[in-house]
Amino acid sequence: MAAAHPAGEDTVELNELAPLVIVEGFLGGFGSILKGAFETHLNVDSGPRHRRAIFASVGPVSSLHDRACELYYAIVGGTVDYGEQHARRHKHARYGRTIEKGLYPQWSRERPLHFLGHSMGGPTITKMQWLLKKGHFGNGSSPDMVLSVTAVSAAFRGSPITYTLGSSTRNAPCVRPFSFGSLLAKTIHIFSYLSPILPAPSSFYLLSPFDFHIDSRRSSLTCRHIGVKELIQQIWKSDWAESRDCAPYDVTFEAVDARERLVDGNGEGMPCETTFYQSYATCMTEKVHPDSSMHAPASLLPHLVHPPLYLGAKIIGSFDYSVIRPVPSFFPQSRSEDGEDATSINADILFPAGPGPSGSDSGSEFDIEGGVRSAPHANKQEMGEEYWANDGVVPLFSQWHPHACRYVQFSLVTLRLS
Repeated sequence: MAAAHPAGEDTVELNELAPLVIVEGFLGGFGSILKGAFETHLNVDSGPRHRRAIFASVGPVSSLHDRACELYYAIVGGTVDYGEQHARRHKHARYGRTIEKGLYPQWSRERPLHFLGHSMGGPTITKMQWLLKKGHFGNGSSPDMVLSVTAVSAAFRGSPITYTLGSSTRNAPCVRPFSFGSLLAKTIHIFSYLSPILPAPSSFYLLSPFDFHIDSRRSSLTCRHIGVKELIQQIWKSDWAESRDCAPYDVTFEAVDARERLVDGNGEGMPCETTFYQSYATCMTEKVHPDSSMHAPASLLPHLVHPPLYLGAKIIGSFDYSVIRPVPSFFPQSRSEDGEDATSINADILFPAGPGPSGSDSGSEFDIEGGVRSAPHANKQEMGEEYWANDGVVPLFSQWHPHACRYVQFSLVTLRLS
């Protein structure tokens, strides 16, 4: 990714290095379980200067926008504000939980933070930095508050695994019945419905993975607000899971293309000059044939301990991108009747040219629900193996950085681990 030398370490106290904020991915929430060991290993070679590790709690199945807002307020404290327009558009309350004391309330341009994101945690961080740049969090917030972004196996540009698990390839955000995604949504609805009579996730650290951050949706989810009839209706067709305000949709290529559309060179995820960016891209597959770009897991035996990753690697390694509608921007486009390249996303409908009002939630977040149109028939041409090489969850090209490589300068170093 594009990089600038970090600046700002000398702004923190002499006895403390700038803290590291860890943001987990989809179905994360194990920070309270891992925190102690992580911080111990982090400071093995730090000498007298200690670096604090901060695990921020965000919604494990929430959208990138909601997760980014929850991340910001988890750090500074206060009542989570998702934005008036966002809340109105996605039919949930504007305000979420109130955090009495933030994890690092002194966070500012003078006291910037390092960020580490795994899987969906990576784009959550870049989404938050973009919201900082847009002034979503009010005066005084700045993208310079992010000293560095380190991503590990991050799904910056989506993943076909979301379609495998249930998202419709032609009608996202619809979810296929009886798919894993459908069953997961039903399970979350049942947990959320019973949450008022279950132990609070904050009461015991082992319950932290079950904190779904439903505070802004309680009126449509819990047994104190809806009856059994409404629960059954949500289990049959979820207003949350089958919306454009949840994690699975944000990993679709339709959502990625909408986020990345450049508006005056300012699409989501574009690097900030004062922030250092680094991505660790991982792969557990190899080419199935020298003349093919398709991939498959190197061998079965080493992956028996985690069969879901093995199955995911096989599926992504041979995934047919041509079935997706709208056609992803990276897929070779067919020629339209007038000889021009067919367009997959009608960007003019998704994003009106004029900027939104100052301080509002304008841009991709609120224009994403406009129209889309598909290419007539995508003509599959040669694509690089990076679209099929994967770590069992995310293809390699998606782990590098947001945006196509022609928009972002980066250096690539390959390391092989024995």
